[in-house]
Amino acid sequence: MNTTTQQSSANLNRSISQDQHSQQQQGHDQLQPVDDIVDYVQTYARQNPGTAALWCFGIGFIVGWKLKPW
Repeated sequence: MNTTTQQSSANLNRSISQDQHSQQQQGHDQLQPVDDIVDYVQTYARQNPGTAALWCFGIGFIVGWKLKPW
């Protein structure tokens, strides 16, 4: 009787462990578009610093022009 109970307990623990493992894998497989875009922009800025600086200047100029603090 104890052997059957121990085997059932071991099987249950393995089943729970496999479920947790599959849930962790699903979390890693989900898309993360914000993180991907940030990584892409950082990589682009490192490879093309002049272009990235001009884009930042241009965006800042347009936003500042539209806000018109005076």
